[in-house]
Amino acid sequence: MKNNIKVQRAIHDLTQAALADEIGVSRQTINAMEKNKYVPSTVLALKLSKLFNIPVEELFILEGNE
Repeated sequence: MKNNIKVQRAIHDLTQAALADEIGVSRQTINAMEKNKYVPSTVLALKLSKLFNIPVEELFILEGNE
């Protein structure tokens, strides 16, 4: 699953640490998500989409047979 977290962080002028603090996770979790090494829970995905004020489907993109 691809995501646009890094792009949204840039648009909202947030560091990984600031975003992590905002949603209650570690900076390493944000880093892992941006590198597609970690798939967030539904709750975390919803928190991110709410913070960025975009639909979950715009933030996370399923690829292929996922």
